[in-house]
Order: sequence, then structure tokens, then C-alpha cells
Amino acid sequence: MYSSILVETIIGFLCLFVLTKVLGKSQITQITAFDFIAALVLGELVGNALYDKEVGISQVLFAVFCWGILIYVTEWITEKFKGSRALLEGRPTIIIYEGKIQKDLMNKGKLDINQLQHLLRSKDVFSMQEVEYAILETDGTVSVLKKSLDQSPSRRDLNLKPQSVYLPRTLVSDGEILWDNLQEAGLTEDWLNQELQKQNIQSPKELMYVEYKEGEALYVVPY
Repeated sequence: MYSSILVETIIGFLCLFVLTKVLGKSQITQITAFDFIAALVLGELVGNALYDKEVGISQVLFAVFCWGILIYVTEWITEKFKGSRALLEGRPTIIIYEGKIQKDLMNKGKLDINQLQHLLRSKDVFSMQEVEYAILETDGTVSVLKKSLDQSPSRRDLNLKPQSVYLPRTLVSDGEILWDNLQEAGLTEDWLNQELQKQNIQSPKELMYVEYKEGEALYVVPY
């Protein structure tokens, strides 16, 4: 029993290794949703086959071979026919264009403001005001082009204070006030409402995002 499991395990490992080499590095990096699904299914095929007593080595090989052929054909189609790439691989989406958040495109990509902040922080961007362009890639990561230094609000004053002072805080997210951030910044709800009224905004509920930096006007993104 154990010897047969060992043999099937080795064969399964070799099959996946060969398929990875044949199909290319995209299966390793999982650059698209299709690549991710393909990798999961291949793992499930081999894993289930190894521990199913009714499945033999020939059946494991056949299942992996068939799935490998399907993946290879799909990759060939996307390589030869450019029109199929949008359907099978998806397209990058510009979610910040010329410093402005593209709310409709974010909604299409099922991306909320908190997820966008997380993706930007992974690129060492802690303020949306620093971003000129942001592109949501097909693998779910974001590519960022920052504004030039003379455009960045945080760099206008040459007498910069310690960086901690300029660390931005999110005060409103999806129409709700983040009370902890408001208190940590030493601000009040009345102050926030007054600042919003200066920009002809009556309520935080009208806003998708509000960012605060000391010494600067509030950065607001309406719905």
C-alpha cells in the first residue's frame, strides 16, 4: 500500500514539474485568474488521485495530461489571438488617473477604498495625494506612478518637519468617520464638519474618502 502511494506521489510530482516547465513561468507566478485556477485544479487532480484507492497511476497520468493540454491550448490561443486576452487573462485597469480616483472602474474591479489603501502601502505610498496614476494589474497588484516632487503637496514647504508629522490619516472611509484616527490626530467632529463645509460638503456621508495632513486642506473624494 505504502509503496504504491510513494510511486504515485513521485509520478504526480514529476507530472506537475514537467507541466510547469512546458507551460512556462506564468503558472508559478499566477499572473492571471486563469493561471491561478489552473494551478489549483492541477494540485487537486494529483492530490485526490493519490489518496483514492480506486484511482491508478494510469488514471493520474491521463487526468494531468488532459488538463495540461487544455491549459496549453488556452495559452496558445491567448498568444496567437490578441482579441482573446481580455476574456481569458483580463485587462489592467487605471484606478487613479491624473490624481483622481476612478470610482466606476474601482467598482468594476470589486475594489474598495480600504483595499486600495492597502495596495498603495505595499508600494510605499501612504498618501493618495502622492499618486498621479495607479493601475490595477491582472494579478491583483497595483502599479503606481507618483507625482513629481513639485506637484506633491507634502513637498511644497522646503522647511519639512519630521516625517511622522506628515504621515496622513484617513478620517472618513466609505462615508463613515474613523473616530480613532480623528482622536489620534487631536481633531473633533465639529472641526471636521467645518473643514468639509469650506469645500461645500454638508456631511461626511457624501464622501468615499477623506485624508488629513497637518498644515494642508483636507483631501476629499466624493461618491
